[in-house]
Amino acid sequence: MAWVMLFFAGFLEVIWAYLMKQSAGFTRLWPSVGTIVVVLASFGLLSLAMRSLPLGSAYTIWTGIGAVGAFIVGVAVLGEQLSAARLVAAGLIIGGIVLMTLSSDA
Repeated sequence: MAWVMLFFAGFLEVIWAYLMKQSAGFTRLWPSVGTIVVVLASFGLLSLAMRSLPLGSAYTIWTGIGAVGAFIVGVAVLGEQLSAARLVAAGLIIGGIVLMTLSSDA
């Protein structure tokens, strides 16, 4: 169950990153409120997952899901640049997540 909570915490990290972008530096009310609500939910799920998962594994996987997810949303939704170097970087992050998951004691 901890891994499921960790996955959803990472997914929520992607959502709050997108909402933060939409808030225009917290100058737009509803995206700002949404950012805060989703950040709290993401942190809450991460903290619950950390009850049984190692800190290094949980935090690395959470940030990795957020980083790669935000990259995908940036390219797919916001029209940000897609380049070979950025794809390789995302692949390296995914490789690190897989290795961290496989080497976890939990």
